[in-house]
Amino acid sequence: MAAAGSGGSRADNGYGGQQPRRRKGPGALATAYLVIYNVVMTAGWLVIAVGLVRAYLAKGSYHSLYYSIEKPLKFFQTGALLEILHCAFESRHKDDKESCDELFTSDLEVQTEDSVLLFVVAWTITEIIRYSFYTFSLLNHLPYLIKWARYTLFIILYPMGVTGELLTIYAALPFVRQSGLYSISLPNKYNFSFDYYTFLILVMISYIP
Repeated sequence: MAAAGSGGSRADNGYGGQQPRRRKGPGALATAYLVIYNVVMTAGWLVIAVGLVRAYLAKGSYHSLYYSIEKPLKFFQTGALLEILHCAFESRHKDDKESCDELFTSDLEVQTEDSVLLFVVAWTITEIIRYSFYTFSLLNHLPYLIKWARYTLFIILYPMGVTGELLTIYAALPFVRQSGLYSISLPNKYNFSFDYYTFLILVMISYIP
């Protein structure tokens, strides 16, 4: 009878006699680390958001707002994309000794600044929502508003960010091509060449997939 009972139990669970394994979440130490990390990142992007608002209120204009949050942006946003965009943005005045405000007098510079503001604002809002979402999810207390924002606002923020990034790179292309910025030409002792202008175009094309 006992054997039959055991056999019936194994058959009932549907796992060939083995109890289904429960997925283990991160341990207490790992959870604490992840919560702290996400709280810090949320706070960092809030600092960037506040910096943008304060700079706008102080200047009464959105031009050159990038420079008011440049340092915290570089600290909290890492990765190749930021470096590409930063190089493209800075390429317009890499060797110029004039002040940043004086450099934004031409139409091209204004256009570039507008495009930078587009992706910076998109990044900032996106990251505040994302890290808040992670934090509350780890604490098993996710407010509906954050969940809604996480899965809804990307419809606006994604094209907004992509547009700003592409316009920033595009605005730098003429200067990059004329100056040969970051390019390596042959002949050289390494027998290696690199065209930064072509590289930026490939980056732009890579947005399609």
